[in-house]
Amino acid sequence: MEINKYVNQYLNKKSRAATLAAFRILFGVLMMFSLVRFLYKGWVYKFYIAPNFHFKYYGFSWVVTWGEYTYILFAIAIIACIGIIIGFKYRLSIILFFLSFTYIELIDKTTYLNHYYFISVLSFLLCFLPLNVTYSLDAYFKKESYKYVPSWTVDSIKLLIGIVYFYAGLAKLNSDWLLRAQPLKIWLSSKTDFPVIGRFMNDTWFHYLMSWSGALYDLTIPFLLLIRKTRPFAFFLVVIFHIFTRLLFPIGVFPYVMICVTLIFFSGELHEKSLKKITDILRIKFSVNTVRDVYLPKIYKKIFFVVCLFLGIQLIVPFRYLLYPDELFWTEEGYRFSWRVMLIEKAGYTAFRVLKYDTGNSFKVNDSYFLNVFQQKQMTTQPDFIIEYAHFLGEHYKKELKTENIGIFVEGYISLNGRVSKPFIDPTIDLLKVEDNFKHKNWILPFKDEIKGL
Repeated sequence: MEINKYVNQYLNKKSRAATLAAFRILFGVLMMFSLVRFLYKGWVYKFYIAPNFHFKYYGFSWVVTWGEYTYILFAIAIIACIGIIIGFKYRLSIILFFLSFTYIELIDKTTYLNHYYFISVLSFLLCFLPLNVTYSLDAYFKKESYKYVPSWTVDSIKLLIGIVYFYAGLAKLNSDWLLRAQPLKIWLSSKTDFPVIGRFMNDTWFHYLMSWSGALYDLTIPFLLLIRKTRPFAFFLVVIFHIFTRLLFPIGVFPYVMICVTLIFFSGELHEKSLKKITDILRIKFSVNTVRDVYLPKIYKKIFFVVCLFLGIQLIVPFRYLLYPDELFWTEEGYRFSWRVMLIEKAGYTAFRVLKYDTGNSFKVNDSYFLNVFQQKQMTTQPDFIIEYAHFLGEHYKKELKTENIGIFVEGYISLNGRVSKPFIDPTIDLLKVEDNFKHKNWILPFKDEIKGL
């Protein structure tokens, strides 16, 4: 009974609707900029149209490239962004954005990045939240807006952002990051031309300072943002941290996304004043006949349940690696979708050999015939890429050689976080006889080392 009491009390709490409106506008602007940037740099053709073969996520082999029509997908996403920014047909716009953006990312897992995954899960969450009840064309045409929204609609976004940061911090609590300063030692040592602090990039103390401070930042920043007194300082750290990482590493617009989304931790009054000032500067007259108090959707509790279920899944999914034996950084089983950001540096060599069982003859595959340079680099170090590519080669050469009696064998070596290169794939196993699924890949050779931590 006490639990129900507290739940009901929380469900009755309210926050200013301007907070969600400001978040909606910033999110739409950032996403539109990111998509236009992708088009401008020619990456649509490079990653989604030009490749002869696309690596697929488990269960999503049905997601295929649209060829030249892939530009239509980007156009849909950009139009959806415009709808999000101005709050016009918001629900339709955010659903279209989620579907188009996520479809694009599912075309080829070679392009997987944590921040693309973050945008997909965030946009899915936003499909259920009332970001358009004020400062939107939807409110303008309905001639009514709302001053407040349920607090949980704002808190759900805060929680998702907190998960990203905190889980990234937990992932850094490992011996490679804390005791060997790896892989930062490798990356920073190549940045000696960096202005002012470049002379420290080769110093061991600097590597450890960056490693430990990075872990401390990720673990504490969500809590510092939640506390009103520490919030300005925390946001200052967010800006410094993400600008610094953007200057050091080519990670696109992600730093700016994280800077902007953390603004949601500030008070609703601040967002309301900011929006009013912006509309005054732009001379936008936003007037409605009725300003209601709290927005409550018709299926209030069902939406709340769906959001709670979604966030619960986000809390659990990053720990699925515990279902697998062996070292996570070596096998990468359960590595993706767990907010493990910049924790491994792998250099690898992988050679595929096609064996004709009837004659005993074999030949080495020229990977550049099937994959571009970027795909080859990703495939070389990731087991799920290797098994998928092996099955693709099997189908290809069965047709070309006009025989079913062939095998695909792989010889692979990996250097993980500065270690000496070690054998990675069992060269005696025919990967065509191995099923491609979620089970542990026992054809990966043992790591023969230990990385302690979460």
